[in-house]
Amino acid sequence: MLTPLTVAVAGTALLLAAWCGYAAFRDQPVKDWHYAGMAVVLLLTLAQLVVSLARLGSGERPEGGGTALFVSYLISVVLCLPVVGIVSLGERSRWGSATVAAGAVVLAALELRLADVWAGGTGG
Repeated sequence: MLTPLTVAVAGTALLLAAWCGYAAFRDQPVKDWHYAGMAVVLLLTLAQLVVSLARLGSGERPEGGGTALFVSYLISVVLCLPVVGIVSLGERSRWGSATVAAGAVVLAALELRLADVWAGGTGG
């Protein structure tokens, strides 16, 4: 797995969480600029998906042998923002912004877990 890409995804997700959290604090719904921010983070997660699948295809495996677990986290990472984006479209109030902020924090946590699984961590 590519560590700089993992850090970039987690960092941009936390920036998005702060941005949308601030919008929720100011009682604002998700706006077009927030969706553009989600798109940037989503593009980074898709790049991570491609890089990770290429590494798996070339024979590299997670340290502990948890390939299925790694792939399941990888899929969860890619689906996280689209799901909260759809929810925020239906909730055009401050709670839509709060939902995106929470989803971005979850994405950052998933990134940490993804890196842990690749390094052979069991999480226990």
